[in-house]
Amino acid sequence: MTPVRDIPVIDAARRQATRLTDLARSGVSGAPVSVTLLVLMWVVGAATGGQTVRHLATGITALEHGRLWTVLTSGLVAPGLAGHLAATAAIVLIAAPIEHRMGSTRFAAAAAATQILGTLIALGAAAAVRGVDAGWGFRLHIGTAVGPTPWIAGVAMVASSSMTTLWRRRLRVGLLALLITLALFGGHLLDLTRLSAAVVGLLLGSLVVGRSARGGHLAGTRREGRVLVALIVAAGALGPVLAALSPHAVGPLAVLRDLFRTVAPTPAELRELCLQNRAGEDCRRGLLALRLGGVGPTILSLMPSLLLLVLADGLRRGRRFAWIAACIAQLALVALALVNVGIRYIGFVPEQSLFYGLDTPTVYRTIAPFLTPIAVLLVLLVTRRFFTVAAPRGTYRRLWLRVTALTAALAGCYLALGMLVRAGFDRAPTLGSLLADYPQRLVPPVYLQWLDPRFLPDDPATTLLYEWTGVLFWVGVGAAVAATFLTPSRGEHPDDVERARALLEAGTGSPLSWMTTWRGNRYWFAPDGAGYVAYRVIGGVALTTGDPVGPRTSLPGYVTGFADFATENGWTPCFYSVTAELRAVTDSLGWAGIQVAEETVLHLDTLEFTGKKFQDVRTALNRATRAGVHAEWMSFPDAPLALTDQVTAISEEWVADKGMPEMGFTLGGLDEIDDRRVRCLIAVDEDRTVHGVTSWMPVHRDGRVVGWTLDFMRRRTDGFRPAMEFLIASAALSLKEEGAEFVSLSGAPLATVSGAGTADAADTEEARERGAFAAVTDGALDLLGRTLEPVYGFRSLLAFKAKFRPEYVPMYVTFADPAALPAIGNAVGRAYLPAVSVGQGLRLVRTMLRIR
Repeated sequence: MTPVRDIPVIDAARRQATRLTDLARSGVSGAPVSVTLLVLMWVVGAATGGQTVRHLATGITALEHGRLWTVLTSGLVAPGLAGHLAATAAIVLIAAPIEHRMGSTRFAAAAAATQILGTLIALGAAAAVRGVDAGWGFRLHIGTAVGPTPWIAGVAMVASSSMTTLWRRRLRVGLLALLITLALFGGHLLDLTRLSAAVVGLLLGSLVVGRSARGGHLAGTRREGRVLVALIVAAGALGPVLAALSPHAVGPLAVLRDLFRTVAPTPAELRELCLQNRAGEDCRRGLLALRLGGVGPTILSLMPSLLLLVLADGLRRGRRFAWIAACIAQLALVALALVNVGIRYIGFVPEQSLFYGLDTPTVYRTIAPFLTPIAVLLVLLVTRRFFTVAAPRGTYRRLWLRVTALTAALAGCYLALGMLVRAGFDRAPTLGSLLADYPQRLVPPVYLQWLDPRFLPDDPATTLLYEWTGVLFWVGVGAAVAATFLTPSRGEHPDDVERARALLEAGTGSPLSWMTTWRGNRYWFAPDGAGYVAYRVIGGVALTTGDPVGPRTSLPGYVTGFADFATENGWTPCFYSVTAELRAVTDSLGWAGIQVAEETVLHLDTLEFTGKKFQDVRTALNRATRAGVHAEWMSFPDAPLALTDQVTAISEEWVADKGMPEMGFTLGGLDEIDDRRVRCLIAVDEDRTVHGVTSWMPVHRDGRVVGWTLDFMRRRTDGFRPAMEFLIASAALSLKEEGAEFVSLSGAPLATVSGAGTADAADTEEARERGAFAAVTDGALDLLGRTLEPVYGFRSLLAFKAKFRPEYVPMYVTFADPAALPAIGNAVGRAYLPAVSVGQGLRLVRTMLRIR
């Protein structure tokens, strides 16, 4: 029997509980203001039994009666036992650690300012709302706000100003999206107060705590952009869920609040009521209440929102299908809002619309439902470039087949069971009427209010069949859609990628050949079927990724074949980051070449980290042992979320701090390590905190892995400092034990040992002309490398790798037409930075000028 302490789930729960306890202990130990406010809240609550809360709560009525102190005291108390417990958790886990970080004086000032100013702004907004929405305005007028959550949200936003870029961005987007959703759908005075306090904290942050030393740039990778868009879509989807599950929701978008405000009549009572006046309001209310009342109809009405949450996960993964489906969903919501306008003001149908409630329609309340879907749709359209990941061929054909099969299976069950229990309906249906009614069972009932039901369930069996068939359908569709997002993607041409992978794994490639399988490449396959060239077309240049893959004896044929293919398509062929072996082939064809990088290789058969020259490496290994840090291999797609989330955060923070997009082409990121054939080595301590990560790509020769190439390198900013030295040394020693011949530390673009490249050509007039062109471009690339050094640090990276005493292997760019060198330089730059905006370009220039 497995001991309790060895069960992974219990062990993980124990570790998380320990972390929360440590967080609370460390925060409270340096948070006298938070502790004082917490004690005061409980003392007041215990002494008065909660009776004085109404005298301390703020609101328009309280100010009208002269209780001005409530703008401050409302944040010092909490309503009821549940409110006290929730407030305690928020103060201990959020407020106290923030005070520990900010300092008590600044924390107290921030809490008071955001509480008072946020409350006053919220009360002013509540008074103004009455002019555009009398119903919501009245509820805000008589409502009260009490609890510490406004100033907690406020100080969190203040503290975000000095946070690192990644967490500043995530905190602001996530918290504001949540608070805006609560305000629009929940709509209580406390919701408005929290939102106002957060906005005040956002504006005051730089004045109270200053700005982060890392700057205010919000640039990040496409992966992080996808996460932020997914958060916004998820917030928009959660709004209706919040309104439906909160019987007291009063916000302008709380369209489902009527679900809980009426008691549904029985079918018999409803029939009698509708016989008197079917078009009357009582009959329509009764139909809606009966259709929407109960657990099944409520869940079914929320299913579109839950499907949007599934799509948000697809957006997080960059899936194109999720983007298209999310856009269609937002357009559908806009269309429903237009139908509502038509019903209320044009008269599409004679009956009164119930979809947005039976309150007196106003232009404001009619327009309000447009706001959220239009805002989300605009965000999706602006960020379209983030969502380019296509599923493997046939994925969505299988999806439609599964949805069709599910629809048919549920139809068969509905017909068979409906006929079996037909006596339980208020009117016994026929097979034909059941078939005609089946499509309505799949539609959320909130959208069926304008259709009269053919029959209604009148016992438990028919109620279960009538109300839950649609729920099963949407659950099945949601699961099928979610499954498509879990299917590994191989880019826009998955069949070509799989073919290229198969050839690479069965044949021979260079140390950089695994990069040919990355997203963004196209493929030219050799006529003999044994090799290929990976390339991308940029500005009329067919720029390759490394050497051709295939038998080395076939390299001349592959070069000429690809060059002919490119020329036939009107492109300029250019081989980039290629080995000296390929350079010799292109030289024999009369091409010119320039050295653009320096690959660093460690031969493992003779590797020993001994002697004075490896002192830095041994120091890193020894320090890791003393610090309790060890190296651990993992596969990123299969690793626990607790590890992958840390790796993601470390990487995004590194990119965000630069204020520039992450470079691509021959430099991998998180998308490239999300591959089961790529191995990751992480530095973790005893608490499972990740301090650094490296990724290693396989190198194949004659169908077997003979070496590994370093690609991805990231280190936690405030973690174990020599993490990279430790990880590279650990990887080399581990791979040596596994029998690998070498490890390549890869090349640093635009960086060489000498700091300049070479341009060789034969001593002819034509060759001298090519050499002259190459020399000019060589100097330009050298200047570009030195200019970009302050931002991307390629030359510093090459110097860092010198610690391991590697063999330096030059890497080249080769080309046939020297006149195309300007276009080639443009293509290389755009390949590494394909999505640099004008603003990012200006920031890049400012950064370089400031550092230089």
